[in-house]
Amino acid sequence: MSSAKPEVAAPKPKQKSVATHLLAGGIAGSAEALICHPLDTIKVRLQLRGERASKFPGSAASAQVPLRPAGFLSSFGPNSFIGVGARIVQNEGFFALYKGLGAVMTGIIPKIGIRFTSFEQYKQLLADKNGKTNTGGIFLAGLGAGITESVLVVTPMDVIKIRLQAQRNSMMDPLDVPKYKNALHCALVMIREEGVGSLYKGLGLTALRQATNQGVNFTVYQFIKKNLTEMQPDRNGNLPQYQTLLAGIVSGACGPLFNNPIDTIKTRIQKNPSNEKGWQRFVNVTAGIYRNEGWRAFYKGVIPRVLRVAPGQGISFMVYESAYRWLTEAGALWSTENVTALAASKH
Repeated sequence: MSSAKPEVAAPKPKQKSVATHLLAGGIAGSAEALICHPLDTIKVRLQLRGERASKFPGSAASAQVPLRPAGFLSSFGPNSFIGVGARIVQNEGFFALYKGLGAVMTGIIPKIGIRFTSFEQYKQLLADKNGKTNTGGIFLAGLGAGITESVLVVTPMDVIKIRLQAQRNSMMDPLDVPKYKNALHCALVMIREEGVGSLYKGLGLTALRQATNQGVNFTVYQFIKKNLTEMQPDRNGNLPQYQTLLAGIVSGACGPLFNNPIDTIKTRIQKNPSNEKGWQRFVNVTAGIYRNEGWRAFYKGVIPRVLRVAPGQGISFMVYESAYRWLTEAGALWSTENVTALAASKH
């Protein structure tokens, strides 16, 4: 008779609180938006500039776009992200850099909350019997998180944000009245003039962009975090904030470098009203960009996008990790067991 003991599977990790994920994600998203939104506005203007020039060949916008842009990665010329940003401030005022922030702030809390919450849910579904998820599973969970957030929040938020950012009214001139006054007004006008479906223009491309972004982001971030944790066992997984910030910046830079053409096409589609069907619209916009501006136009805004997304992801991961840890500790402190024990100790 064998005396060998039956194998016992390792206990699965304790499930994390969905509410805590949502709240920590909201805090992280708010911090990211407030710090990084100006770069997003500049990115959108860069991506739309070639379109404006092709429509109005004799305009000032046309004069600002060289026919053969030799240095599309140049960072300091008049048509670079620094030059465009300076021109926005000069012509429209500093706060023009924050156009569309209302739409972002309205959606950022559920967006980041849904991102982290859905990622954790998908990761648990793809985990093995010991509760561990391999690299492929983490990538798939990131893809799922990106698709989920794009359907529930990101697409309508992006459409409204781009419409607001594309307006070239001066915020220093009270008589220069824009078509859209704020995020809510923009949404109502779009629904009235174009229908509810207008808020979901570019959904497929947005989902593709977000899926690839989050698939890469979470995979790289989890890889870096795992290695940093193994190198510092005394920290019990609680990495210093600067390390989570740097890990987030590195992971955040990967997505935009890969999928900027998708983001450029999506921006053009979402900016302009059209009755064309989704695939036909995609083909026409893509062909128009290539025909009128060349292949390099697909990488317009890549520098400000990397500079926006990379630190944004770094801030998001750093604040999320800190907020989640703080909320978890606060929740444990005020748990029923601790409150009961505290009450009993006073008697």
